[in-house]
Amino acid sequence: MDHPASARRDHDHGRPGVFARDLPFGAACHDAGVTFRFWAPKVESVDLVIKGSAPVPMATGADGWREATVPGAGAGLRYAYRLPDGREVPDPVSRFQPDDVHGRSEVIDPRRFAWAHPDWKGRPWEECVIYELHVGAFTPEGTFQAVRGKLDHLASLGVTAIQLMPIADFPGRRNWGYDGVLPFAPDSAYGRPEDLKALIDDAHGRGLMVFLDVVYNHFGPDGNYLPLYAPVFTDRHRTPWGGGVDFDGPQSRPVRDLVIENALYWLQEYRFDGLRLDAVHAIMDDSGNHLLRELAERVHAETRGRSVHLILENEENEPELLLRGEDERPLLYTAQWNDDVHHVLHTAVTGEAAGYYADYAGDAARLARAIAEGFAFQGEVMPYRGSARGGSTAQLPPTAFVSFIQNHDQVGNRAFGDRITASARAEAVRAAAAVSLLSPQIPMLFMGEEWASESPFPFFCEFGPELAEAVRTGRRAEFARFPEFQDEAARERIPDPTAEATFLSAKLDWDALREPAHAAWRDWYARILAVRRSAVVPRLATIRRGGTARRLGAAALSVRWDFQGGGGLTLLANLSDARVAALGAPLCEPIWTEGEVSVDALGPWSVGWWVEAG
Repeated sequence: MDHPASARRDHDHGRPGVFARDLPFGAACHDAGVTFRFWAPKVESVDLVIKGSAPVPMATGADGWREATVPGAGAGLRYAYRLPDGREVPDPVSRFQPDDVHGRSEVIDPRRFAWAHPDWKGRPWEECVIYELHVGAFTPEGTFQAVRGKLDHLASLGVTAIQLMPIADFPGRRNWGYDGVLPFAPDSAYGRPEDLKALIDDAHGRGLMVFLDVVYNHFGPDGNYLPLYAPVFTDRHRTPWGGGVDFDGPQSRPVRDLVIENALYWLQEYRFDGLRLDAVHAIMDDSGNHLLRELAERVHAETRGRSVHLILENEENEPELLLRGEDERPLLYTAQWNDDVHHVLHTAVTGEAAGYYADYAGDAARLARAIAEGFAFQGEVMPYRGSARGGSTAQLPPTAFVSFIQNHDQVGNRAFGDRITASARAEAVRAAAAVSLLSPQIPMLFMGEEWASESPFPFFCEFGPELAEAVRTGRRAEFARFPEFQDEAARERIPDPTAEATFLSAKLDWDALREPAHAAWRDWYARILAVRRSAVVPRLATIRRGGTARRLGAAALSVRWDFQGGGGLTLLANLSDARVAALGAPLCEPIWTEGEVSVDALGPWSVGWWVEAG
C-alpha cells in the first residue's frame, strides 16, 4: 500500500476558508464514507471495530499496511483497531479522543470547520514577541475557549505570538504535555478540535500568531500501544525515556512520515504559524538525511507563501541548524531557545550557583558573550556537564535566538516551581527583563510574567497508582543532590506532582491584576514592548551578525550591534549592586533607561538602550 508524499497536500476541497490535510494513515472522510489506514507489521491481522456494528477485517497491503472503507460513515463515528489477542487500541493518528488515551477514537471531518480569516499568512519573524502558556493553567477553566477570552489582554500587552505548551493527547486530566501518546489529537481536557481552531482563528483576527510545542523525541509511557503492533522503537539509541524512536532503521519510513506529517498537519489543517520542537538533541538518527533536516525541508516546501517559523530546543547548541542563506532567510530552523542567556541573567539577578548555574555564575565573559553573540559556550568544555558544548555563532544574526528570563522549564524544574520574582528584588528583575525585551534576540515571556504573578508553576501530571508513585519518588530523588534537600524531611516538602492540588496551584490568579502593584508590572511590560515595536523591530532585519561586547565590571557590560548601512543598537547594563563607570554612551537620546543611567556611570541594576540611525 503506497502513499507517496507527493500525493498528499493541504487542500480546501473546493470550499473557501476550509483546510484539511490528506494523511497517509488514519481515518479519512470522503463523499462515499470513511477510509481507515493503519500500519501494523508486527501482527497477522487487524479488525476495525465500530460501536454497534460487526468487526470489519482490514485488508492487508504491503509492508504491514491495513485498510478498510466503511460506506456511508462520517464524522462522529467511534472506532478502534482490534489486534489478534483481542485487545482494542486507539488509532495512533486519531484526530480526537473524547474518552482519553485508552478510549476509542472519533472520526473528525476537518472540512466542516470554515475559517473566518483564511487569508492570514502570518507575520515576519522580526516582529515576534512570544508568550508561552499552558492551556490548562492559563485560566481557571483551563480550556481553548477560555484562552480565547484572554486574547485582547495579550494583544494589548504587545505580544505578537502565543506559544502553546504541548496539547497532544496525554493520560488523565492534567499534564505538562510532554507525556503525550497520540500526537494528532488535541487533548479533550482542553476542548474539541474545533475549539482549538476557533482559538487560532480568533488570534489571527487580532494579528496574533500561534505556535505549538511538539514532542518528537519520545512517546509517553501511559497509553502508548505502539510497541504492540509496530516497530517504532529501537535499542540502538538510548534516550532519557528509554529506547529511542526508530528514525533510521530498515522499517523507519512510516515512523519518519508519522512525525513529518504531524508537523505539516498542525501547520496546515490547524493553521498554526510555527512549531517549537522539544529537546531535539534526543532525536537520534544516523541515516544520511537526519529527520530534523527532512522535516524542515518538507515544511518549507509545503508552506510557501506563508510566514511559518520553526523553533528548536537543543541542549547541544548546534549552530549549523540555524544557518541563513544568501537572502538571510533560515535554511532549516528559524531560531533556538537560548538557555545560555537565561542562565547568565538568572545567576546575575538571584546569585544562585547550584547545579548547571555553576558554569555561569559570576562569569562576566559568559554574560557578555551570551547577550552579544547568542551561545555563551561555543565549543568549550562545561565543567558541570563534563563535556564540550556549542559551536561558533559568528555567522548567525541575533534573531536566531529566543531570549527569556522565565519559561516553563526554568520555573517548573525548580523544586517548588517558584518564579524569579520570588527570589530576586523587583529592580533586579526589571533590569534583566529590560535586557531581554529590547535585545535584538527574539523575546519570550512566560504566562503571568507580565504582572509578576505569584502563582508557582510546579511540575504536574496524572497517572495510575504504580506510575504515579514512580514519578513522585523520581521527582524527589532529582533534588537529593542539592544541599538544601539532603535531608529526607526537606524532600518531603517538595509538592507531589501527581496531586491535583499541585496542578491547581499553577493556575494563574487573574484577580491579582486588579492590585496596584501587579497592574504596575503589567503597564511596565506594555511600555517596554511598545518601545521594542517602534524603535527596535523596524531595524532588526539590518542586524546581520552578533554584537561586540565590552566588560565594564563584574556584571556590567556594553554591547553594540551594527546595522547594515550604518548606525547601530547599543546596550549599557549593570546587573549588580555596585555602581560602575559607563565609559561613555552614544551621542543620542536613549530609547529606554531602567535605573540610574548616564554617560559617566551606571547605578545598581541599571540598563540603557540607544538606537543610532545610519
